[in-house]
Amino acid sequence: MEAYGTVDEANAFIGAAVVECERAIGPQSTPLPLAEVASFLRSVQQDLFDLGADLATPIRAGGSTGPQLRILASQTDRLEQAIDRYNADLAALTSFVLPGGSPAAVALHQARTVVRRAERLTVTLLGLDSAATSPETVRYLNRLSDLLFVLARLANNGGRDDVLWIPGANR
Repeated sequence: MEAYGTVDEANAFIGAAVVECERAIGPQSTPLPLAEVASFLRSVQQDLFDLGADLATPIRAGGSTGPQLRILASQTDRLEQAIDRYNADLAALTSFVLPGGSPAAVALHQARTVVRRAERLTVTLLGLDSAATSPETVRYLNRLSDLLFVLARLANNGGRDDVLWIPGANR
């Protein structure tokens, strides 16, 4: 329950990120593809309901042969393709990025951290009952958190407005 409950929480944070991406689209909007990002994230929200159903319905050896809703490798591959597409034109990283910048970037970073927690809980579940848990759920959550990081950078003017970590800044 912890794993799929956290997936549900992540979905809500992604919904908030969609709202912030849509809010950024307007007369003063940057030339970023935030409308496309919002649309893509809505499809991710659909995937997360699939993922929650996957986690809530353990795999049973010799159980029902009827169709079970499982996350597919093709869904994870779609995230990989999006990471490659959106990361292609980002400014190179010279430091770790702090969560911050534009409201859309902050919302995307918040969603990313909740997805990471869902990933950790799902890894724990997989370790406790590997026969009943689909490993594709872990792969999907891992790729999703990476995608959200890339999208946060995109929302920060292609990474140019990222808030960078300065080691020892307050010494």
